[in-house]
Amino acid sequence: MAARRAWWNIFWKMENYMSRCHNLDAQRAYSGKPFLCRNCGLTVSMESVGTDHRNHCPGCLWSLHVDIQTGDRLSGCQSLMEPIAVWVRSNGEWAIVHRCRKCGTLRTNRIAGDDNEVLLISLALRPLAMPPFPLHLLSKLRDPKPNESERS
Repeated sequence: MAARRAWWNIFWKMENYMSRCHNLDAQRAYSGKPFLCRNCGLTVSMESVGTDHRNHCPGCLWSLHVDIQTGDRLSGCQSLMEPIAVWVRSNGEWAIVHRCRKCGTLRTNRIAGDDNEVLLISLALRPLAMPPFPLHLLSKLRDPKPNESERS
């Protein structure tokens, strides 16, 4: 157990060191300078209504996997994170659910005032547009009307 913990500590320190040295996109995002979206190529300003920390593109809603803990910018993954859903927090605020294309990590990010409203609504409606079951079978799931022969 101690050997495993020592190995993990070495790995963790190495990943954090490499992240700090090679994470140019995250360093730019953290510094408040505009960045280029790696998904759609939009130049993204860090200033927006409703958020102090820009962490996704307002045009395509994609993000980068740059955090291990929110705001630390220490992740070594650096892969694109696809917006897969939206959810409403207990205070009524919307958040985007992102999934990393490389490692599968899920993260939520609050929406910003300049986010693409059409994409946000399409994310919210996705479960209705693409249900996990065939819609034409719903009518067959209802109880059939009893036949005359079954009533007797």
